[in-house]
Amino acid sequence: MATPLTLDHLRRHAIARSLFKPMTLPAAVRRLGFVQADPMRAPARAQDLILFQRVQDYRAGDLERRYERLGLEEDAFVNYGFVPRDMLALLHPRTPRQAWDEDTTQRARAVLDFVRERGLAHPREVGEAFAHHGRVAGYWGGDLNASTRLLDHMHYHGWLRVRRREAGTRVYEAMSHAEQDDSPAARLARAQALVDAIVALYAPLPAPSLGYLVTLLRYGAPHLAVETRAVVQAARTRYGHAVVDGTTWFWPADENPASRRHKPHEGLRLLAPFDPVAWDRRRFEMLWGWAYRFEAYVPAPRRTMGHYALPLLWGEQMLGWANLRLERGQLRHELGFVAGRAPRDPAFRRALDDELARFTEFLTGYGRAAGSPEER
Repeated sequence: MATPLTLDHLRRHAIARSLFKPMTLPAAVRRLGFVQADPMRAPARAQDLILFQRVQDYRAGDLERRYERLGLEEDAFVNYGFVPRDMLALLHPRTPRQAWDEDTTQRARAVLDFVRERGLAHPREVGEAFAHHGRVAGYWGGDLNASTRLLDHMHYHGWLRVRRREAGTRVYEAMSHAEQDDSPAARLARAQALVDAIVALYAPLPAPSLGYLVTLLRYGAPHLAVETRAVVQAARTRYGHAVVDGTTWFWPADENPASRRHKPHEGLRLLAPFDPVAWDRRRFEMLWGWAYRFEAYVPAPRRTMGHYALPLLWGEQMLGWANLRLERGQLRHELGFVAGRAPRDPAFRRALDDELARFTEFLTGYGRAAGSPEER
């Protein structure tokens, strides 16, 4: 008789399957399938914090430095981030929910001709050439060249791709996507592959979280919204599942959450707010019994955890959070604990010191030289 599945099983499964043994950068991105990006650097960008926990000898900025050689693309999925290049055939040609008007289309065609003529185009160059486009409100306040906003939209529409970044700024080249088989069966197959990628990245998933993530998939694949909903409706026939404490959970069909192989790393990890282990706040609270909050956009007087609190995972327990910052090359940290204080176990202190030392190297070290074996 099979052992009944418990939240303990699901917790171990969630940690062990996502925080796998560190590997090369290309292999880690392929295994994840998607790495969420965020421009905020506190103490490092989200994509770097995520990969730091999964890539051998990773240093902040390695993804950006090596991007052109890795066979990756920046694109929209459930959020904006990095995907293996072969995923583009599932996401494009993309039909945005809001079509351009004729004036915007003409402007985009003119910018596309400019980019094609140059081969590569920096937003600054486009802004100078198309200054007559004027300025528009920025995403986070202030304003910016309308052409810069248009470049973002052209990238989303599939007219451009990010060739590389220069000091964090996207440099574009022209892009086109092959037409796809638009038959109902082919559309459903693409939708299934996209939902499979969600489940593979974030499982085990409570049913409401799976539904929410597929709703977010309308960002990356709005043209497959009907088909992705159908995949969710048929989730019980496609994915492994069980009801635990009244909630249905899903995971890839070839995995067993109750397997004894799921043994979390015994050390301590400080995770990104957007790390796959911590991303789903609903699941986080169900597995660890407390509500983690990302408060970077909360006014300082109202914050309870800090500007950019990193969940603190020790073994299989989320004990609290840490805020890190570099000051003149020295890593400073502030800790918070759900229990109100740190564990008294000396092993915890040693594990914390080891993780802070790793973070210092991650933030201040240098990436491997270009052309290293892991990139080939």
